[in-house]
Amino acid sequence: MPAPGLRVLDLRAPGPDHAAWRRLCARAAGLEGEADAAAREVIAAVREGGDAAVIALTARFEGRTITELELPREHRAAAAARVPAELREALALAATNIRVFHDTQRPADTGLHGEAIRLTSRARPLARVAVYAPGGTAAYPSSVLMAAIPAKVAGVPEVLLLTPRPTDVVLLAAELAEVDRVFAIGGAQAIAAAALGTRQIPRVDKIVGPGNAYVTAAKRQVFGLVDIDGIAGPSEIVVLADADADPELVAADLLAQAEHDPLACPLVITDAPALADSLPAALAAQLETLPRREIAARALADHGALVLVADRDAMVAAANEYAPEHLELLVREPRALVDSIRTAGAIFVGPWTPEAAGDYTAGPSHVLPTAGAARFASPLGVWDFIKITSVLELSAPALRAQAGAIARIARAEGLEAHARAVELRLRAT
Repeated sequence: MPAPGLRVLDLRAPGPDHAAWRRLCARAAGLEGEADAAAREVIAAVREGGDAAVIALTARFEGRTITELELPREHRAAAAARVPAELREALALAATNIRVFHDTQRPADTGLHGEAIRLTSRARPLARVAVYAPGGTAAYPSSVLMAAIPAKVAGVPEVLLLTPRPTDVVLLAAELAEVDRVFAIGGAQAIAAAALGTRQIPRVDKIVGPGNAYVTAAKRQVFGLVDIDGIAGPSEIVVLADADADPELVAADLLAQAEHDPLACPLVITDAPALADSLPAALAAQLETLPRREIAARALADHGALVLVADRDAMVAAANEYAPEHLELLVREPRALVDSIRTAGAIFVGPWTPEAAGDYTAGPSHVLPTAGAARFASPLGVWDFIKITSVLELSAPALRAQAGAIARIARAEGLEAHARAVELRLRAT
């Protein structure tokens, strides 16, 4: 019996469900979307009009009249002080754990250093980055912590927060993350302003953080002017569950992703047919009292699935094929599976490690690759705010030892000046 709104795909034998599974695995955030044309117009307007265009577009799209784009520091401090003490303490705990974890990611210079040759990969922080955070009812203070703290740990001198209608709790998160400047702007116009620079908004080197389709389209289009963290798709979870898994926990963790967005992708992969019988009741009971039950139910119906496979190895193979943003292991001896999971943004091991812990307080950033990008992309980390410069220094004997090879390769490529640049130095010595 299928779970409420949750289709069942049986991969234990050949059949049409395999084609449906391949379609699920082939999802992608895409290189173009319906918002691209609008984002292109916004970027062009900001390039032409600067702050005036940002102000006009904010009035047009958000119905807000603004003149000064940056929030004064005293406004930020006052807003943060209004947050109730218990929530303030919870966010402070999260900030501490995120900072402590990311401190372990600080990179070191590497290379080869000898008397004749010094070759270095030099790691240095970016000069200025922007964190985008949605505003209003979609405000997530946790995302501010998860994006800004790794940047500050990396040593970025100036971190900006771009957020429309910033709430008190988002401004508290900015204070805890040591964000340097906050701009009360959003949408594609905020992305354009940060990428291009205006009188009030300095140009940044990188833009990170989630946003709506227009924000995502704008980030995609300014890539090259600035770096971005990636192209984000809807949130997703895969739960690997065997016969020992508690159906209530499986249901709870599926719903924790499903409540994000009607486009969220909640899947369970199991070798236990009995779970297909027990999961519907658990989902139905929890949906009944869930405040965002309509959103969660839509996600389950449109993008969810219960995938039946033959055995434990097949569960791992299916998880690697799907390459989920979040992967939970609700199975016997879950740690034994970790090394065989190659393509997941984050792996949550055992029943005491819910994905919600990763969202808030565990420590690693919850900014993760989605839409199958976990095949090649990594979680946001300190490394995202570092650039590497190669530093080369050869002595005269070292160059002489390489000169013949350099000249031959250069001439093979038709680049005579390259060869002469080396040979001229040898004649001088």
